[in-house]
Amino acid sequence: MRQAAALALVLLAAGCDRQAPPPASTGRYMLGEPYALGGVWSYPREDFGLEESGIATVLPRGRPGQRTVNGEAYDPDRLVGAHRTLQLPVILSVWNLENGREIRIRVNDRGPAQPGRVVGLSPRAAQLLGIAAGGAAQVRIRVETGPSQALAGALPSLDRPALTLVAAPRAAVEREALPPLPGAREAAVRPALAQTAARPLAEARPEIPPDPLPEAITSRPAQPGRLVVEAGSFFRRDLAQRQAARIPGVRPRVEPFGAGRLPQYRVVAGPFPDIATADRAIGAVLRAGLPEARLLVE
Repeated sequence: MRQAAALALVLLAAGCDRQAPPPASTGRYMLGEPYALGGVWSYPREDFGLEESGIATVLPRGRPGQRTVNGEAYDPDRLVGAHRTLQLPVILSVWNLENGREIRIRVNDRGPAQPGRVVGLSPRAAQLLGIAAGGAAQVRIRVETGPSQALAGALPSLDRPALTLVAAPRAAVEREALPPLPGAREAAVRPALAQTAARPLAEARPEIPPDPLPEAITSRPAQPGRLVVEAGSFFRRDLAQRQAARIPGVRPRVEPFGAGRLPQYRVVAGPFPDIATADRAIGAVLRAGLPEARLLVE
């Protein structure tokens, strides 16, 4: 009996040492108010067509089960991430431009805190993309429109309260069958045609993506680009030149861009040989009081 009791105590202690799984998610769909992080203000907005290139960073491992900004349970071993302005949650494809690996992640938190980073990756997502812990890489991110819209429509939201729909009153309608006109032929309605017409509407509804997302890696060509820092864009050249004059040490220039009728001008510095040099340029722009600096891959 004593041996059995001791064995039970050992098994109980072993069970207590095991890490409990993260609590069930109670996430919601949200945008949120503007906020400051890392000395930079961000303004969340809904964008189901976003596609941009920049630098990805690896998020701290943290403690499993901690709540993200939208209330989901964080798990560093799942394919999740953080973005400063996108709606939460959103499904992103992340393409590592340095080695060609591409995966899909579920963005459910705000960040990264470091300026000049376009997306933060969980340790597991970074590992699949070939990015070492504490490292960074050139990436191209793209919102998966259909799955992201499905999430937005399925989750509760404080930013978008549910509407109460009241049916309009229905009046009684009397019908009377009239004989066909002389020489007219009655056409039969084929049910198959009606079903065919209705089928595309049902198929057009995007499916809610699974949670967690599968660990599927796609191989694409590696396409590393140039690192440049953009410090603002303007519709007038003189305003862009005035902005460039406020930034010492990084030799910014004014470039026209865009294909519209009205020319636009951006203040840009670089290209820079590596991320560390580009980060120093980002710091110079921020110290000049210009928080709109972006680190781009072109």
